[in-house]
Amino acid sequence: MTIKLDMVGIVVANMREALDFYRLLGFQIAETHNDDMHVEIDQEGVRLAFDKLEMAKGIYGSWEEPTGHRIELAFRCESREALDQLYAKIVHKGYVGYKEPWDAFWGQRYAIVQDPDGNLISLFV
Repeated sequence: MTIKLDMVGIVVANMREALDFYRLLGFQIAETHNDDMHVEIDQEGVRLAFDKLEMAKGIYGSWEEPTGHRIELAFRCESREALDQLYAKIVHKGYVGYKEPWDAFWGQRYAIVQDPDGNLISLFV
């Protein structure tokens, strides 16, 4: 049996706010999806999905607000300069810059931001 990662789902409190953040990262998501209960985008065969909190409650039967950091979404940037510019743009738009760009000991340029639902999002090159 072989399995393949097909989709990563993110539960969001406010679809428009969440999609605006991911648009800022560079994802092409039509504004017409701002009020949808479920939105998917395909990135070279792996889907990134967004579900409103109400939908998650219906699927799981209940919802307890998670705490802690258990999974990482990491997005590769084109260059060091592109990473630095994207981080600055995100912070300028009022989102939380969790950790400013730095040169990591493992050789990558790295930064961490927070999406509107508190998920930590890594940017690297």
